[in-house]
Amino acid sequence: MSSQSNALSVEGVRGLSTPAKLSAAGLVLAAAGMFVQIAAGSTLYPSIAGPIVLIVAAILVAFGPARAAPWVGFVVPLVLGVGAIAAAFMTGDFVDQLTDVGKPGLLAGSVMQVVGLITAVAGGLGMVMGRRGTPGRAR
Repeated sequence: MSSQSNALSVEGVRGLSTPAKLSAAGLVLAAAGMFVQIAAGSTLYPSIAGPIVLIVAAILVAFGPARAAPWVGFVVPLVLGVGAIAAAFMTGDFVDQLTDVGKPGLLAGSVMQVVGLITAVAGGLGMVMGRRGTPGRAR
């Protein structure tokens, strides 16, 4: 079996490092959180571009080139997280969603997004740090 077909299989995903699995899972959780917020009526996301970027990043972390995957797993959620923090300070809308127990869909989606981004950044950082001195496939 070629390495290409192995990388695109379930066995290829099982062979991922723990940080890579954390990064991919965090990216998917953050995307799911954004979808939940959109479905619950949030006006923070005028399109589904954010969740799509997160899902594509998760696919790249799990199946992408070993040299790029750690950086995708670290930089994408970091940039989106910094953007969310900046938006929270500028408008306060995201903070409102995180604290409004009267709107459980928005609250759950917001918590999912925050936990997902933190998990993805931690996993991505672990992937980047794990690449130091590791020859070959570092995922």
